Amino acid sequence: MSAVDGLARRARWRPIEIAFWLLAFAAIFLPSGKHLLLNEVAILALFALSLDLILGYAGIVSLGHAAFFGTGAYAAGILCKLVTPDPLAGMAVAIAAAAIAGFVTSFLVLRGSDLTRLMVTLGAALVLHEVANALPQWTGGADGLQGMSVGPLLGRFDFDLYGRTAYAYSVTTLFVLFLLARLVVNSPFGLSLMAIRCNTLRASALGVPVNRRLVAVYTLAAAYAGAAGALLAQTTAYVSLEVLEFQRSADVLLALIIGGVGWLYGGIAGAVIFRILQDTLSSSAPQFWMFWMGLFLVVLALVGRERLGGGVRGLLARVRR
Repeated sequence: MSAVDGLARRARWRPIEIAFWLLAFAAIFLPSGKHLLLNEVAILALFALSLDLILGYAGIVSLGHAAFFGTGAYAAGILCKLVTPDPLAGMAVAIAAAAIAGFVTSFLVLRGSDLTRLMVTLGAALVLHEVANALPQWTGGADGLQGMSVGPLLGRFDFDLYGRTAYAYSVTTLFVLFLLARLVVNSPFGLSLMAIRCNTLRASALGVPVNRRLVAVYTLAAAYAGAAGALLAQTTAYVSLEVLEFQRSADVLLALIIGGVGWLYGGIAGAVIFRILQDTLSSSAPQFWMFWMGLFLVVLALVGRERLGGGVRGLLARVRR
């Protein structure tokens, strides 16, 4: 099989994928009551997808991915409050701001080993958190960015209290950016990223411009995270320092681990499972829900760790054997 045929096969849509996206869009027409939770799932899925681009495909470990999520959220929120309430304009500005932040910090991330990258990414998030806290005239500081009034989507669809428009907006954004990510990872560029992840020295010896590839994918992942942050800001009409906290980075990393890294659907599957588990366990056992969540993660890691990035994907691979 030639390389072209291999790429074409990887990019081919499967019936189960089509069915999944049809169900995701059909959920827009569900009775009111679940759209707020579905909106949170879609936002977390996009955030996890952004992390998978650097962790699963390029091998860049990050503990501070919330830095770009928060950058996008604040950019969209400030633009909405001070310039224009148009959500699409806010989305564009959030993506641009997060991409710039990702490009600037990517040169720091490229230096050193995985441990160095962990510290640099975590430090960048902490720095941005304190910067946001120190600029209350712009960000609202500890009180959060209040007074946002997001305009109708496309000038026609108002954001209702039940979250139907919010979910439609979030799942559409997720789908469009998923299509772009699919094109990226199934292109020669994506294959070069996987080569870098497997063996950086060998990829460099084969002529792959390692640093340029890593800068490019890190910037792209930051832009995706910024889009997720913009969705949160616009669909809740509020931004707080929590979008830049370590817990945000930890949650998205857990969601990606649950779904499986190096698989575009891993972040989506992980977001669905993580958010539903979190909602169910915190409602049924408020005092002990973190215990059950931790137990689930330990079992999943032990059972699904052997193949295909672990998580749900690894578990399914073991079941099929």
